[in-house]
Parts: sequence; C-alpha cells; structure tokens
Amino acid sequence: MKKLILLMLSFSSAAFAQNKPKNIIFMVGDGMGVSQIYAGLTANKGHLNLEQVKVIGFHRNQASDNYVTDSAAGATAFATGKQTYNGAIGLDSLKQPSVTLLELAEQKGLSTGLVTTCDITDATPSSFIAHQLKRSMHEEIAADFLKTDVDVVIGGGRKFFEKRVDKRNLLDSLRKKNYQVLGDIQSMASVHQGKLVNLYADENPVKMSEGRGDALLKSTQKAIELVGTNKKGFFVLIEGSQIDWGGHANDAPYAIAEMIDFDSSIGWVLDFARKNKETLVVITADHETGGMALMGGNMKTGEVNAAFTTKGHTGQMIPVFAFGPGADDFSGIYHNYDLFTKMRLALRLGQK
Repeated sequence: MKKLILLMLSFSSAAFAQNKPKNIIFMVGDGMGVSQIYAGLTANKGHLNLEQVKVIGFHRNQASDNYVTDSAAGATAFATGKQTYNGAIGLDSLKQPSVTLLELAEQKGLSTGLVTTCDITDATPSSFIAHQLKRSMHEEIAADFLKTDVDVVIGGGRKFFEKRVDKRNLLDSLRKKNYQVLGDIQSMASVHQGKLVNLYADENPVKMSEGRGDALLKSTQKAIELVGTNKKGFFVLIEGSQIDWGGHANDAPYAIAEMIDFDSSIGWVLDFARKNKETLVVITADHETGGMALMGGNMKTGEVNAAFTTKGHTGQMIPVFAFGPGADDFSGIYHNYDLFTKMRLALRLGQK
C-alpha cells in the first residue's frame, strides 16, 4: 500500500509539473511584508482573499550593491533575472540593458499589460518596459514606452508623456500607434478591444483615504478583459504601489488600507484564474517597508496596534504566493531574480 501511495504521489506531481500555463498575472504589493499582510487580515476582521493561495515560498531580495534593495533593483530582478544596483531600471549590474519578461512575451506574440496605483514611470512598472541608468529619469523612461508593443498601460504619470522638457507629446505618438489614450477610470467602461493607455493622474493617483476608490480593481478587470482576447496568452503586471508609501510614512492605517485594496484585486484575479484554468497567478513584493511590527490587535473589531523601526526599506525575506498551473514551482526559498526564470519557463519564453 505504501508503494502504491508513493507511486500515485509521484505520478500526480509529474503530471502537474507538465501542466504549463498560457497566461501569467504577476501581482506585486510594493513594500508588502508578512506584517503588512497580517495587519490587513486583522483590520479586515480575520480574512483576506490571499488566504485562498496554498503554495507559498520566500524570496531573498538583496541588490548587487546593497543588502537592502530598492524597488528599482527589486523589480529589475523580477523582470530580467539579473541582480543589479539600487536605482537601475532594466539594466544589469554592469549597466547593460537586459531583456525583460514583458519583452520576451511580446516576442512570442503574447499580449502584455502594466497596471499600477502609482506613476507608470515609477520603479516597479518601468523595470518591465524601460532600460535607464536611474529610476529618477522619468521622461526617458516614458519615451521607452514607445519602443514596445505593450497592449495595456493603466496608472498615473501623465505629465511625463505630455508636459516634457523636450516639448514632445508622447500621448500623440501613442495615438499614432493605435492606442486609445484616456485620462480617467470611468471612461474605460466603453473600451472592449484594442490597445489602451489610461494615465488617470498627472503624477501619482491619490491614496485610498483620499478617494481613489476601486480604481485598481477596475484597472485589473479591464486589463485582463483586453489582453484575454489573445489566443496565444498574456503576461500582465499588477502593482499595489502605495502599501510601500504607508510604510515610508510610518502610517499603519495608510498601509493597511492599501493592503486591503490590493487584496480586493487579488480576490478577483484568483476567481478569474479558477474559472480560466490556464492562468498562473504569482503574488509577492519587492521588499518590506518600515520594519512594521504588530504589537497587538483584535480580529473581531479590526483594531491593529503597529510600530515601525525605520522609514526606509528592510532586508526581510518576502513571501511568494502562487496559484494555478505551475504553482508548485514557486515553493521554497530562492532569490528574487529566480522569479524571472520560473515565470519564463512557465510561459516557455526565449532565453534571457
């Protein structure tokens, strides 16, 4: 009987290992460590959609020049599989451009998308589409968007496209490339096909407490609707950006509200993947922000008593949650740049 059980387990694992996804939705909660997750769960009275995910790993996330990574080096590691210096956008540690997962997906004919609750030229989204020496080079990063065929872009940062030092209007250039260019969340409801750029804030979208509402959820839904028409598949990055900012401000309610907002999109994505059956969902963070410590709380009332050790990032290992075909490959402890390889192999993309 024991041999039969082992044989069945072996067969089951082998069969699952061969089950490759057609699509990947990569979700990054910027600054989201274990404490931010548990604070969100507590404030939400004992529940998060994230709990549905059963495959969990951890990634080590040092930059090439620092024990503690910033978002640029962290996202570049995800995007390119290369460890690099803090501030780098799509470059390796020798400042050479590295092909990104999004670019590889485009080369294979997959649809691609970037969704964020910050300026779209900020570190995390731009690392998948741009190649610049410094994350502060927003106008140069914006110009790199014209060098790709990304299908959906939703976030802030409009001024870097149309109010530039060089006087170029990149939004007009995008229109000439057949993009539908919008400037608010509501108008997306009428878009059901084609390529879309929606820059709904001049710089960064406002935080949840200032009325951003369900912009991230609606952006997530629209991005998946548009890229989901491609029979070859898709790769989409979805970032909950402002968990990080709550950590930098040592503002627990800010971080928690953003965590719960991110989790709302996680819930919708998991429902989509469960029905679609061909989509791998990978959820993680680039780093933890604030050294958030939970000193007390109440699951029934949602009260959270949090303290912080820094206004910067920390070097904590970061959890990785994976759901769908190929999820088992994301368990264990590994480097942040290994996420690139795992996702590249899952989608059978070209060599890095």
